Amino acid sequence: MIVTVFRSRLRPGIRDEYVALVARMNEIARTMPGYISHKAFFAEDGERVTIVEFEHEEGMRAWRTNPEHRAAQKLAREKYYTEYHIQACTLDRESKFKAKDAALAAAAQG
Repeated sequence: MIVTVFRSRLRPGIRDEYVALVARMNEIARTMPGYISHKAFFAEDGERVTIVEFEHEEGMRAWRTNPEHRAAQKLAREKYYTEYHIQACTLDRESKFKAKDAALAAAAQG
């Protein structure tokens, strides 16, 4: 799995306009081969963090080089961002816990 962490800061007064562009990019990302998920958050200090997951490098590359995404990247550098930082990582280990699943397993053991 490939995990991309995208951190950015926006120029003042353009958040709503930027969010509209992001909504379109999210639609496109979901159509890419190997797409798993993405989530975005705005921190209290104004930083925006997006976490994107792809099954494989090829899918992430298809997303990164998609023509409409490339045009949005250029526009964002010119109009929306004061800064950004991207980290693309290969997943080495994963651990999960869900209280609901644990409770069901415990009940099944009786």
